Amino acid sequence: MTNELGTLGVWAHESALDANLAKELESLGYGAIWIGGSPNGRLEAVDTLLDATERIVVATGIVNMWADDAATVARSYHRIVARHPGRFLLGVGIGHREHTQTYQKPYEKIVEYLDQLDEAGVPVEDRVLAALGPKVLKLAAERAAGAHPYLVTPEHTRMARDILGEGKLLAPEHKVVLSDDPEQGRAIGRPRVQNPYFGLANYVSNLRRIGWSDEDLADGGSDALIDALVLHGSGAVIADGIRAHLEAGADHVCVQALGPDPRAAYRAISEGLLS
Repeated sequence: MTNELGTLGVWAHESALDANLAKELESLGYGAIWIGGSPNGRLEAVDTLLDATERIVVATGIVNMWADDAATVARSYHRIVARHPGRFLLGVGIGHREHTQTYQKPYEKIVEYLDQLDEAGVPVEDRVLAALGPKVLKLAAERAAGAHPYLVTPEHTRMARDILGEGKLLAPEHKVVLSDDPEQGRAIGRPRVQNPYFGLANYVSNLRRIGWSDEDLADGGSDALIDALVLHGSGAVIADGIRAHLEAGADHVCVQALGPDPRAAYRAISEGLLS
């Protein structure tokens, strides 16, 4: 990779990101900002965040292959790296069949899209692939710098590292709530997990793959499952949960703070992991 991500990043919807937050995250020591919510292929938000900062990497988590063609995304990539070399990581993925009427033969679509990025000069080392299952994880190892799994636990991270092998980036996302009250943590986390993710086949299949039962997935998710998917507690407790990913083989963890004051969570986590 040409980008230096460090061990900790922030994943947030494009609507929650601005220049001031980017500057603060950089000052706190975060290595990357991941723009979530399927940013459009023009990637103007990437320019905004990079222009406002000096070192932090900006990544997409992820550009939807069905929504934006590879040629458009490649042009955006070249524009960005010309101004900010070594500070942009292109995350791409297939999205969800529930949201795309034309969703057919997803694996073939991924391969075709990566072929088109190759033809347009987007280097392997500057792109990552959204990947959950073994087949796409193997493809991420072969055709990208690595993988960006979403809504996963350290158990999945361990499996993903075994499939990717050494030397490939593994950057899972994990949700967090800064609260010492378990009931409050679950009350904030459960609806954000249940809707939409428990209604999307790829996430449900992946949770079953790593050992969660139908009972865990029913009625908004068992407490055990919600606690595994949404870390809650003090900054130090959350930091320990993030370390579990790193110990399982992750290179970089993207934290997504839920709740009324995400910035407080980012500050507390940075004290626990980056100080």
